[in-house]
Amino acid sequence: MGWAKDLIAGLAESVRGLILSVTRSERLAESLDDILFTIMFFAFLFFTMRMARRLLNRLINKIESWRGTKISPIHVQSFEIISADRLTNALKWTVQKTKIIVYLILLYLFIPIFFSYFPGTRYFVLGYLDYFIAPFQAIFRGILDFIPNLIFIAITIYVMRYVLRLLRLLFSEVKTGRVVFSGFHKDWAEPTFKLSRFLLIIFTIVLISPYMPGFGSPAFQGISIFFGILLSLGSTAAIANVVAGAALTYMRPFKVGDRVKIADTVGDVMEKTLLITRIRTIKNVEVTIPNSMVLGSHMINFSSLAQESRLIIHTSVTIGYDVPWRQVHELLLAAARATQGVVPEPPPFVLQTALNDFSVAYELNVYTAEPQLLLVIQSGLHQNIQDAFNEAGVEIMSPTYAAVRDGNQVTIPDDYLPKTYEAKGFRISSLPALLNPK
Repeated sequence: MGWAKDLIAGLAESVRGLILSVTRSERLAESLDDILFTIMFFAFLFFTMRMARRLLNRLINKIESWRGTKISPIHVQSFEIISADRLTNALKWTVQKTKIIVYLILLYLFIPIFFSYFPGTRYFVLGYLDYFIAPFQAIFRGILDFIPNLIFIAITIYVMRYVLRLLRLLFSEVKTGRVVFSGFHKDWAEPTFKLSRFLLIIFTIVLISPYMPGFGSPAFQGISIFFGILLSLGSTAAIANVVAGAALTYMRPFKVGDRVKIADTVGDVMEKTLLITRIRTIKNVEVTIPNSMVLGSHMINFSSLAQESRLIIHTSVTIGYDVPWRQVHELLLAAARATQGVVPEPPPFVLQTALNDFSVAYELNVYTAEPQLLLVIQSGLHQNIQDAFNEAGVEIMSPTYAAVRDGNQVTIPDDYLPKTYEAKGFRISSLPALLNPK
């Protein structure tokens, strides 16, 4: 605060010299001229401030008249960020605060002129100018010294901007298939461009950082260390997900729209980013899975081969030994052909997977090109199997029956039985007839 003490001391010395000059009789005439000049000077200063205030008030009134007309709200698409009333009030508040700045500028300009008129206060003017001009000189010198670094930063950003445009053009051509690289898939174009853009921006920041103002200062170093600690402590999981997301991108285990099963979640892939994978389940529930968990789990893709070699849907039934296996095959294949969503080629086929104690296990395999309708097709297949076996009068022994049926009533629904159907009764024979058959 030494400069403030020097300023006050110089001002006091100047005022004391002015009073002494006025009190001396031999300079009375000059003092009267000085007093007249002082009165005129302050009158002119008052008039200038008054005119500035009047102009600013007119500007405030003009802004108020523009409310809702020339001053319109600021929108981003259909969302209103700042209303016209708030924008008008903000402009009026800015102009009102500008009055203080104008008054300070006028005082800054008039005070040196006033004190330079008196010989006893000229020393104060010189010190006054030094105190107020020195900071501006330092700022101006700093700007001049920064111009070479600023040119380097501008050229670097300009070059990197056009490199990004060239990369965008290149990867857009790869995405559309007009540019083809051996072993590089089209669906890699968008994520590769985003990854390249991120790395190029980081490289640009590292390249221009040494040329920024205050790069070597302790404050800049402290901020860098602080953000480095935050990044190392709080981004471990995020970095793991980013690495897993990049690996999944180039592994290509699935793409957006595929029907997949990840761990215990089955659904369609909605979004795939570097951090997470979003899946919409068959119950229309959105599930967000971190990419590190996706990479660490087993993945089943129902859609990857469905269009080329078709997806196989299978189901099993158990039929008693009393029914010929050829008839069972015919019924199962007829049910498959009647199911919507099952393709005729390749044709469906039946496998006999087990010979159980009371029944034979048959597995029906059908092909489909619509993995999104997996459950619907499987449900329709079961319905047609039931209809085919019931119409043919064949009982599906699944699970096996271990109870004696009263009257030997068959398990086929009544709608499929003829109206004249009657359940057969038990045949009971006497013991002598069993021992002495004729």
